[in-house]
Amino acid sequence: MKATIQCNKNSILAEIDKRIYGSFIEHLGRAVYDGIYEPNHPQANELGFREDVLDAINELNVPLVRYPGGNFVSGYNWEDGIGPVEHRPRRLELAWRSVETNEVGLHEFMKWAELANTEVDMAVNLGTRGIDAARNLLEYCNHPEGTYYSELRKQNGAEQPFNIKTGNKMIKTPTYHVFDLYKYHQDAELMDTYGDTKEHVDYTVSKKDERIAISICNHSLNSKETIDFNLPDYTFDNAEAWILSADKMDAHNTFEDPNAVSKKLFDDYSIKDKQISVTLPPMSIATILIKGA
Repeated sequence: MKATIQCNKNSILAEIDKRIYGSFIEHLGRAVYDGIYEPNHPQANELGFREDVLDAINELNVPLVRYPGGNFVSGYNWEDGIGPVEHRPRRLELAWRSVETNEVGLHEFMKWAELANTEVDMAVNLGTRGIDAARNLLEYCNHPEGTYYSELRKQNGAEQPFNIKTGNKMIKTPTYHVFDLYKYHQDAELMDTYGDTKEHVDYTVSKKDERIAISICNHSLNSKETIDFNLPDYTFDNAEAWILSADKMDAHNTFEDPNAVSKKLFDDYSIKDKQISVTLPPMSIATILIKGA
């Protein structure tokens, strides 16, 4: 039995805050070193950041990135990552059992965030440290001038404040391609919808500048699902769509097969009058963009 969803273009529930589509970078494995930062890589820029990685991130419009962790931050001294790189201490990193060189620290990451066109959600160490260290970090990053830590920031080469946001937890990061499929909902208006779907089907319908985005997820391991979206207040006659799907629940990308699970054009939908009917295979996510009036 297929489901029918009624979509009311003129009834808006709320604006979808783009920050819920945020991500994070942690000093973990190859996320920083040999990930975003790899000075000897042929595509590294003059700062050591990989341009190919930056290009991929910029395609996603990532609005917010938490840094520097994660478990990592629970034993991290932010002061280790400021000042001349050659004078920074090498520390045992106990969360992930590695040695932290502090080659990438606060100033380097702020430069990376600027290149990635994203804001920084700075995590603070409330594990081995506490509120006082967090207060000093905030003063270093955000106070314009005239205090010990703001002047120290200026001595280290950042005349203007970083204006960071602070926090310790945020939404879990989806995969790269899911980010790509859901970026159309950032700062869009969440439309009022109603109708019954099976418990393994989720959807989001939003509007932005006369463009409607419909994202649908079919969690079922073996059943395809058909959903009709009725848009009585909207005039349209075409759409474009993409899907992320795989034959196995544990399918994943590897260095040997980086496109095993990747976004593809999707055409299993039909438009009739003011209705769009979508059929999703099991284990799939799709986004459909509709432009009209």
